[in-house]
Amino acid sequence: MRHTYSDQELAALMADIESELVERQQSLLETPGKKERPIERIRRAVCAFASDLPGHRLPGVVFVGVRDNGIPSGIEVTDRLLQRLADIKTDGHTLPPPAMSVTKRTLTGCDVAVVKVQPADVPPVRSRGKIWIRVGPRRAIANAQDERILNERRHHRNAPFDVQSVPSATLSDLDLRRFEDEYLPRAVDRELLAANDRTTEERLAAAKMITSVDQPTPTIVGLLILGVGPQDFLPGAYIQFLRILGTELSGEVVDEARCGGPITRQLARLNDKLDAHNRTAIDFTAARCEQRRSTYPAASLRQITYNAVMHRTYEATNAPVRVIWFDDRVEIVSPGGPYGAVTAENFGQPLVTDYRNPSLAESMRVLGLVQRFGLGIAVARRELLDNGQAEPSFRTESNWIHCTLRARRLADPP
Repeated sequence: MRHTYSDQELAALMADIESELVERQQSLLETPGKKERPIERIRRAVCAFASDLPGHRLPGVVFVGVRDNGIPSGIEVTDRLLQRLADIKTDGHTLPPPAMSVTKRTLTGCDVAVVKVQPADVPPVRSRGKIWIRVGPRRAIANAQDERILNERRHHRNAPFDVQSVPSATLSDLDLRRFEDEYLPRAVDRELLAANDRTTEERLAAAKMITSVDQPTPTIVGLLILGVGPQDFLPGAYIQFLRILGTELSGEVVDEARCGGPITRQLARLNDKLDAHNRTAIDFTAARCEQRRSTYPAASLRQITYNAVMHRTYEATNAPVRVIWFDDRVEIVSPGGPYGAVTAENFGQPLVTDYRNPSLAESMRVLGLVQRFGLGIAVARRELLDNGQAEPSFRTESNWIHCTLRARRLADPP
């Protein structure tokens, strides 16, 4: 059970200037001459608390609106300030996304913003490619030994499915050249990457692609991202595309594809199919400049399908993600129902998100497939509305999620 702090405990932490569990920030205003922006300082503190190198297994707390001596600075705690702090979880710079809450509290008679960060179940956590840790009351960048400790601290029994090992797989089942040439330069700060002399196994373990240096067995996420043939171990980990004439499933199949391989290849193959079937009309008469309108905005198709791949369950199922294109709609079916904080009631609401596959989400962000967490459905809605068509509709069950995108007829007026 995760620990919660009472107002009395928070006030005591705020006053304890030597605590390993506390960071203070007077405001979010930038000071001329200082290289470290306040929001970056807070992001690094969040990263350090989430990694929890000291092993407290207690939440770390960032107080905003508090001076270094523990006395409140008296700033106004606005909704805008709270939103900027909450964005640290979803802006994609801190990976995997930390479990954190942001609240306005009144402590010792003054309003302060309180950012509470839970220790990560699957450390280490990185901020902009660097692992920040807590060393007493200060922050530092983790060295190789610190990183190894964090890697070995993972609780395999309680770890998410995507970081569990696949005993029948070996290192030869991973594309190591792609890992070194494509993945690592995106995942790790370039200066650190150039300076470190860690082995390939140490780098794979840090990226959660293998279980550990001493047990170099590929993980689920390792096979999904780097696998030479991931479907040999995860038969359902692919995307099935169908183009059906008419509006019924019994119609004639005029195009189909089994999009397999690692996830980047799956999505590239799917995007080729989506682009091939997505008709675009050009209007030269409605305005001075030509206007192009597609049956579906490409961004909406990508956001929904990428979400389906990222949030689906890969455990105890051989079902693929299915994308079925009819004359009047596209249906996307993803194995696995709502997860964690996401329920049937709040599904699709802005910033309501949870991670069945946190390490897969991290890897997709590293590879540029996801720009920001928790906004995929919101972006798809906006793109569809801007294109003059209905919002996506969702049906959720305990073991699957079904999304329908309604086509826009190209003859319709803008």
